[in-house]
Amino acid sequence: MNRKPDTELRRGWTTGACATAAVQAALGGLWEGRVPRSVQITLPRGETPVFEIERSEIGDGWAYAAIIKDAGDDPDVTHQALIEARVTRASGGVVFKGGVGIGKVTRPGLPIAVGEPAINPVPREMMQTVVRDTAGRLGESPDIEITLSVPNGAELALKTWNPRLGIIGGLSILGTTGIVRPFSCAAWIASIHRGIDVACAEGLPHVAGCTGATSEKVVQGMFALPDHAMLDMGDFVGGLLKYLAKHPVPRITIGGGIGKMTKLAQGARDLHSGRSQVDLAGLAEVLDRPDVAEMNTALQAYETVGAPMAKWVAQNALVTIRAMLPESVAADVVVIDRKGEVLARA
Repeated sequence: MNRKPDTELRRGWTTGACATAAVQAALGGLWEGRVPRSVQITLPRGETPVFEIERSEIGDGWAYAAIIKDAGDDPDVTHQALIEARVTRASGGVVFKGGVGIGKVTRPGLPIAVGEPAINPVPREMMQTVVRDTAGRLGESPDIEITLSVPNGAELALKTWNPRLGIIGGLSILGTTGIVRPFSCAAWIASIHRGIDVACAEGLPHVAGCTGATSEKVVQGMFALPDHAMLDMGDFVGGLLKYLAKHPVPRITIGGGIGKMTKLAQGARDLHSGRSQVDLAGLAEVLDRPDVAEMNTALQAYETVGAPMAKWVAQNALVTIRAMLPESVAADVVVIDRKGEVLARA
């Protein structure tokens, strides 16, 4: 995970908020013959941001508007992406279509049905509200087909969790508040939850959460797990296990390096360096190695103590994990080094 800077960070806007603003602007073109230079929308919690229109076009029975997404200071892969909306007169209410760069849902377990474009429920509600309110103000029929596109969305989606979640061919239109909060833990944990939802819906017998790419590669190969069984846990083992306790699968494997897994063994549930630290004095006591208390890192301790420490870490990390899960969920632990060698299992 990227390290959060010390200075105050600028918030941004979700793809859902940008799409809603683009729809509102395009409706102006369709129903009033003019796409405004900027629009103001109301977000679910009452904020009223203004969005500048980057591009627009009007045709026979349709109109188009686009907005450049500003994610603020968050390291969001969709920052500066062009979010496009094309509105067309239709019948039967508001219909959503996925254009270029919008993913399609191919697996159950997500809040959008299989076969639908990956436009999440809250953004859909926001756009439906804009259509209804604008139609009421102008005396128009609120029967509109909305096609959303992100020109480079397919490429950007490869840097997201979408392929593992079964969202194929592009990005999702996301957001529950409309606001991107920089370095948001909630956004990461929400993605973990969606991964578990997919695993439950597909009846997967075994999933895994790992602290990084190396441990993920080792664990996936060890158990021959499919990509969508690999949950992008990162530092958020607590967030994963808490949700898994309420949405259980038969088996979970947790994998990671000696440093983060030592913290887990000592009871930490958030393994980020800024939110938990290895207790070297405590480690020295349980290992009966007073010299460990004077060391700088868990890695240094392991390099000195060797296999007995790795075994203790694996066994006690499993104790932490088991305490958060029902008995119906089998759990195991894999501890690795930086080269991907397995140091211990429990």
